[in-house]
Amino acid sequence: MTDGKEKKSGEERHGVPLTNLDQPLFDGAGATKRDLVDYLDAMADRIVPVLDDRPLSVIRVHRGQEAFMQKNLPKYTPEWVERMKYWAETSKREVTYALCNDRRTLIWFANQRAVEYHPTLVRADAPEHQTHLVLDLDPPSADAFPTVVRVAHAVHAALEETGLSGALKTSGSKGVHIFVPLARSVTIEDAAAATRALAVRAAAIEPDLATTAFLKEDREGKVFVDATRSGGATVVCAYSPRVRPGVPVSFPVAWEDLDDVTPADFTIGEVPGLLGDRDPWAEAMPEPQELPDDLVAEGTEIPAGRVAAMHEGKRRVRAKRNPDEG
Repeated sequence: MTDGKEKKSGEERHGVPLTNLDQPLFDGAGATKRDLVDYLDAMADRIVPVLDDRPLSVIRVHRGQEAFMQKNLPKYTPEWVERMKYWAETSKREVTYALCNDRRTLIWFANQRAVEYHPTLVRADAPEHQTHLVLDLDPPSADAFPTVVRVAHAVHAALEETGLSGALKTSGSKGVHIFVPLARSVTIEDAAAATRALAVRAAAIEPDLATTAFLKEDREGKVFVDATRSGGATVVCAYSPRVRPGVPVSFPVAWEDLDDVTPADFTIGEVPGLLGDRDPWAEAMPEPQELPDDLVAEGTEIPAGRVAAMHEGKRRVRAKRNPDEG
């Protein structure tokens, strides 16, 4: 079943009726909906494992409309799509998330024009355990990727100094994501604290290029080392397409190859041919690791970025209203 706005093409893939396959995917994509379906079908053996049993948000693009994020499954979702209900504290409502645990579900999402796939860092069967520590390197502009590369090497150095190891992928947009798999014994609170500490340590290695400032106006044109991805946060998964010109893909890159790539090198048209039978994300991912006590202790003394930004924002508002008290 579709959302009622698309016509069936008569084609079917893995039991999913497909619609409007030859329509452009979105303005500037240079690809059709068929290209998206073909890509996700070809990559399903690599994508489904990183989505498996994780509450999923997707970014969909209806023809001629702006892209939008979908968390709550629509009412017309087939019964065979696995799901879980979750209380969303921020919106004060119960959300029914999809669990994309098989190829058929992935193809159903593709037919819904779901381009991007953003799973949580926790699994449905263990919401109290964050499976990976994540640092997101966000540059001030799309042409700043060489600077992102230098900051990524600083993160790598900070990890090595701490005795940790991680895997890296392009975000598919402007930056990169660094994942460190965590042992089951690591609490969400400790993971969040360690993430903050690593971000500060990395920024200290390249202080002229990197910052942990949460407010954009405080970043001074530097790469933001984002340490806010923790708990139930989502991160675009490895191999996910992005709603960007040319439909680039979030793609794994070996540390030693980072200086020689750009995010635009990896698109839905190129990636399956580049990989053959390989799964470089699975190959690069280390075994789950414990977090050093000193790293966690250091991080507990660093305020969470959003909280610090909120307090700073309030302080600035007060200062504007009462300049004599600033």
